[in-house]
Amino acid sequence: MWLPLLLKQLNEADMQQKGLKLSAEDIYSVNRGSLKDAIVQFGGGCTGEIISNEGLLLTNHHCGYGQIQQHSSVENDYLTKGYWAMTREQELPNPGLTATFIVRMEDVTGPVLQGIPAGIQEADREKIVQQRMAEVSQKAVQGTHYKAFVRPMFNGGEYYLFVTEVFEDIRLVGAPPSSIGKFGGDTDNWMWPRHTGDFSMFRIYAGPDNKPAPYSKDNKPFQPRHSLPISLSGVQPGDFTLVFGFPGRTTEYLTSWGVDETYSVSDPAKVKIRDTKLRILDADMKASDKVRIQYAAKYASLANYWKKWIGEMRGLKRLDAVRRKQQQEQQFRQWVQAGDATRQAKYGQILGQLEQQYRTVRPYVQARDYVMEAALGIELLTYANAMQQYVDLVKDKAPQAEISAALEKTRRGTTGTFRNINISTDQKVAAALLPIYAENTPAELLPDHIKALRQKNTTPEAWQRFVADLYSRSRLTSEESAQKVLDEVAKGNISGILNDPAYQLVAPIVATYRQKVLPTYTQAQDQITLLQRTYIAGLREQQPQRKFYPDANSTLRVAYGQVAGYQPADGVQYDYYTTLDGIMQKADPTNVDFEVPQRLVELYEKKDYGPYAVNGTVPVAFTATNHTTGGNSGSPVINGRGELIGTNFDRNWEGTMSDLMYDPDRVRNITLDVRYMLFVVDKYAGATHLVKEMKLVGGPGQASAAPAAGDDKKVKKQKVKVKREKAAAVN
Repeated sequence: MWLPLLLKQLNEADMQQKGLKLSAEDIYSVNRGSLKDAIVQFGGGCTGEIISNEGLLLTNHHCGYGQIQQHSSVENDYLTKGYWAMTREQELPNPGLTATFIVRMEDVTGPVLQGIPAGIQEADREKIVQQRMAEVSQKAVQGTHYKAFVRPMFNGGEYYLFVTEVFEDIRLVGAPPSSIGKFGGDTDNWMWPRHTGDFSMFRIYAGPDNKPAPYSKDNKPFQPRHSLPISLSGVQPGDFTLVFGFPGRTTEYLTSWGVDETYSVSDPAKVKIRDTKLRILDADMKASDKVRIQYAAKYASLANYWKKWIGEMRGLKRLDAVRRKQQQEQQFRQWVQAGDATRQAKYGQILGQLEQQYRTVRPYVQARDYVMEAALGIELLTYANAMQQYVDLVKDKAPQAEISAALEKTRRGTTGTFRNINISTDQKVAAALLPIYAENTPAELLPDHIKALRQKNTTPEAWQRFVADLYSRSRLTSEESAQKVLDEVAKGNISGILNDPAYQLVAPIVATYRQKVLPTYTQAQDQITLLQRTYIAGLREQQPQRKFYPDANSTLRVAYGQVAGYQPADGVQYDYYTTLDGIMQKADPTNVDFEVPQRLVELYEKKDYGPYAVNGTVPVAFTATNHTTGGNSGSPVINGRGELIGTNFDRNWEGTMSDLMYDPDRVRNITLDVRYMLFVVDKYAGATHLVKEMKLVGGPGQASAAPAAGDDKKVKKQKVKVKREKAAAVN
């Protein structure tokens, strides 16, 4: 996951050897339009790409899911039926949604760290660093409409400035029905072979000067510095692929104790909690369309990482990741001992100190996970906890203007909260999650009233009775009664909050967390960050021939690889592509995950594929060896000529451990083939006007296309020779 401004010195030659026809300057440039100018951070957690000179933006269906849901109702169910704006006037605004371009990047390690003493306490160092980061950011954009931030790399060993341009008038243009955009549902999530049309379309609007502007009907479509041409030529095994986007978080340089904490403590706890919650939500969503729409986005978010963590644990076990990290650490110790006194003094105690910090923090990690996922996984308690700020403001006799502003913000939030919550469902969740929190959190880190509840309620039925009484007495279970409580707060009376049983339940949970869990957790994590910074510096010194990239941290990165299938298990070989034939083979009208819209069936039966046909079918998805993670959803997958060939939307289940340990044999990113996207927009939806905006290049006659239709019905042995960058793997 390489920093774009360093491609020239680190990666250009290797990328070109693997098939890139461009230069590093074509990918990232400050002085002229380049690929980076077609890439945006979509909202806070996805990537999108510009595919026309009129600001048309392509991302994943699951990235636009929240916006599609907000525009949906039982009467206008765009989640189920899809939505297509046939005119600009029909493009729907999305308050709060942003699209962020990177204008430039710069290494600012010098001005951030200059003069900071080596032995300073981590907390004191962080205060200085934060102040300098703010100063550098402010100076970089002074007198402009740009924004800026500085992010640490290598755990604070280096710092980089990112200057951004943030657009805030983003409108929904099109989304396929869920039977295309979510085809396969949770059954196929993180799996291969995959047949999901995971895309949605938005448009960026700008003011008359083509600069960011708040929503206005007078705004015009944004004119980008670069938009991606779209290739119809398809892919073959070994073809070069580049993923450009905003990967969220990886921890490739963890020690064996860090990997074991994830594998043995954190992942199992979160999977257990979410498995329980998802079962309840699933049953209620299937019983009511209203509940289904209310919880659609929340369910998808919960399920996504629930399944990812399951795959991550399996992948770490299969890789024997803890032992491999231990071997790496033993090699590091030997290197330290073979060095001079300076090396031994600098690195000799690092691993022992890291081990001690991980042992210290382990129970606090467990307690934190159960508070965040179980106790605060109950929406009534999360809402009640939000009232704490008013209690504090009133108790502290804050200025009335401050109280009023905070109160008005919560009034608006209350409306949104109760629009997307079913109290009956949340009550079932509470009855299931409260005992999980109470029974699995270390006793010394539980509040006294939860200990008492644990002793009193020893059966599921007892917990259900307790929760039923809680929900019947709380005034925070409907918008109407909650707003009345807020009316009282506005008059300076906080007794309605203090006496509410939901608040009385959650306040000590959060207080205990802040007093007993968070201080030790934070202190240990700070020490781990400090020690990890030194350890990574040591690894870079130990392995001077290796090219190191910083862990993902939601900043713009380039990953590159090659199209390839893979072998998930003994005797099983997966091909690198899927087709429309596979959708029809999976079709099952009795299973909501595999429903196929009638219009798609008709097009299939008539073979009405337009220019997107390849050997009698339509390509749907393909796999490649790019290293991706959360945040890369919606990232463009680009060929060696700088053309869009697909949109990244997932990883294979066997490769989800790549956030901690990348394995080139098994890790594959899953890409929506751009030809299936075009087929759905053009032939299925009839939104041909959108296709006409795009620049289409190449075609089946100009490059080798996918193998014959129907080959994905069977396991097919295929020899794919892919060069692996051994230095990228953590051995």
